[in-house]
Amino acid sequence: MARKTFFSFHYERDSWRAAQVRNSGLFNSNLEGTGFIDKAQWETIESQGNPAIKSWIDKQLIGTSVTVVLIGAETSSRYWVKYELEESFKRGNGIVGVYINTIKDYTRDRNGTIDPKGDTLFGSIFKDKYGYPKYFYELYKVYDWETQNGRANLSTWIEEAAAKAGR
Repeated sequence: MARKTFFSFHYERDSWRAAQVRNSGLFNSNLEGTGFIDKAQWETIESQGNPAIKSWIDKQLIGTSVTVVLIGAETSSRYWVKYELEESFKRGNGIVGVYINTIKDYTRDRNGTIDPKGDTLFGSIFKDKYGYPKYFYELYKVYDWETQNGRANLSTWIEEAAAKAGR
């Protein structure tokens, strides 16, 4: 079953890695509403300020049933990622984390750079506001794109997250 899925990630640091997920052949050419956005489009939205970013995120989340957090080295510290997770949680979306830090980024180094493993502590969203456990991985499953063959398994991970959320 095709699902409208939102992808949350640290745009400035991990957009190249996120593009590898996007271009993995798992998605059709219609990426509208997935949370994947090209650089020019992002810069236009960002230049309009925080209300425009918030509005864009809210619009992209409409009709989604799952949010996939592409976890890089600094993802958990990003304000907009936290906002996307909180909104996804409020909407009842299934949520799944996918480490992308070991996808080689050739934009920084011609040999491909990998990053340290990012933190999945999204506690301020869930514990402080909803009284749930502090750790993201206690609420939602987290996988590794490289070692757990995300290309072959992402659709299964998305379906599992949807089922867990009753979607």
